[in-house]
Amino acid sequence: MGLNDTPSSERLHIGIFGRRNAGKSSIINAITGQNLSIVSDVKGTTTDPVKKTMEMLPLGPVEIIDTPGIDDEGELGSKRVEKSYEILNRTDVAVLVADGQTGLTEQDKALIKELKDRKLPYVIAVNKADLTEKREAMENGVWVSAKTGEGIDELKKSIILAAPNEENKTKLVGDLVSPGDFVVLVVPIDKAAPKGRLILPQQMVIRDLLDADAISVTLKEDSLKSTLNRLGIKPKLVITDSQVFESVARDTPDDILMTSFSILMARYKGNLKSAIEAVNAVRNIKKGDKILISEGCTHHRQCDDIGTVKIPRWLKNFVGEDVEFEFSSGIGFPKDLTPYKAIIHCGGCMLNEKEMKYRELCARRQGVPMTNYGVFIAFINGILQRSLEPFPDYRAML
Repeated sequence: MGLNDTPSSERLHIGIFGRRNAGKSSIINAITGQNLSIVSDVKGTTTDPVKKTMEMLPLGPVEIIDTPGIDDEGELGSKRVEKSYEILNRTDVAVLVADGQTGLTEQDKALIKELKDRKLPYVIAVNKADLTEKREAMENGVWVSAKTGEGIDELKKSIILAAPNEENKTKLVGDLVSPGDFVVLVVPIDKAAPKGRLILPQQMVIRDLLDADAISVTLKEDSLKSTLNRLGIKPKLVITDSQVFESVARDTPDDILMTSFSILMARYKGNLKSAIEAVNAVRNIKKGDKILISEGCTHHRQCDDIGTVKIPRWLKNFVGEDVEFEFSSGIGFPKDLTPYKAIIHCGGCMLNEKEMKYRELCARRQGVPMTNYGVFIAFINGILQRSLEPFPDYRAML
């Protein structure tokens, strides 16, 4: 992904749901004006969720998710239906495509109930208007024809009106600095670093600092101390990768604010408060307890991977006893969390805010504390209070 690309996690997610052959893929093609989805008269052409990215003005970059039919049958079909419902966890606006000739079915009504229970904004695209003489009014409904294009513009307007307001969204780092401020970014380049590029949180922080007219200096951890001495001006903030938290804290003078990319991401995704509350559970971990370490992306594991190697090692050293670990990555997140004493989750840069809040809600409902990589690493290194100094309201929780 280039620096000029909007990451999936930052796009508005529009989920397209409906029965097989209701015309979901045709509606997507009509909305986008492109043949992005395979269209067929055969039921069940879409067997797995498929993502398409586009610009939808004035919303900007969006990700449209085409899902399998919610009326699929058989053992495999029921798994596909389950996958469709899982997409709701990351959906900002849902579009239910209904067949105008048959009206709402029990499956359609069940999905609408789920949408209302979740307080998820939705629009019903009542398809096949060109084949239907009697058009009954429907709550949140827009009559459309994927074949003729009738009603597609009205459908787009309805989606735009249903979309959540993003104007008051928290900045990643821009609200912590003023124009002209210096910010030092500590980026370790080791075996786990991606070849030829920066990881997404680092890219996002750099962009946000540019938008705030701040000045960023990016360096590796072994040159932090000398660079601070050479700058000739005190930085407003030092932001580090969590893996080198300990050395960066040691090399950063106490009068300079310091935090991590992961903590910034937790605040940005809206789960920093719960991550701070949950980290105390680490004190109570004992031999035989099971810990879930979860990441929002999938990547090739290196020999000293942070999630599968470093965090387990740090936790075992902290607890002083053997602890059991299980791991999840990507969209895979266990439904039953009760076997775990605690969850340690990554910053979630590849997951949208909706998905992160859903995971937090699942953990809270099941009584399992879920903390964050950056919060956890700062805690076991005894520097959590310092890493929260840029956020007085959160620091007051300790």
